[in-house]
Amino acid sequence: MTKEGPPKPVVIAVEIDDTALADRLTALLADVPGLHLALTGEKADAVLVSPLAAVGAGEPGGPLTPREIEVLNLMAEGASNKAIARRLDISVHTVKFHVGSLLDKLDAAGRTDAVAQAARLGVINL
Repeated sequence: MTKEGPPKPVVIAVEIDDTALADRLTALLADVPGLHLALTGEKADAVLVSPLAAVGAGEPGGPLTPREIEVLNLMAEGASNKAIARRLDISVHTVKFHVGSLLDKLDAAGRTDAVAQAARLGVINL
């Protein structure tokens, strides 16, 4: 029989551009038992990133913009293009442009699929 030692800690890397948020997360996670924060260059078991960085990372369109997230939240409420345009004080044409961009970036087949993909990625909360 082999004797097992204590379990290895889970190594977490924090890769968030917002320095204040990264510092808060690091402080919160620093004393969690069974968890080790990765040092620079150290291999991690998991990486914490902002949802905006995760969506569209490496894609030609890049991450979602703040305006796209506003449109996405209104889509999740079931708002039509016309209603979104009124709420954001933009043209319906501009809303259509944002919706098309969201479909591309989220690799979604339609509005409902885009909302579902964004919810799965943690970009929006339903």
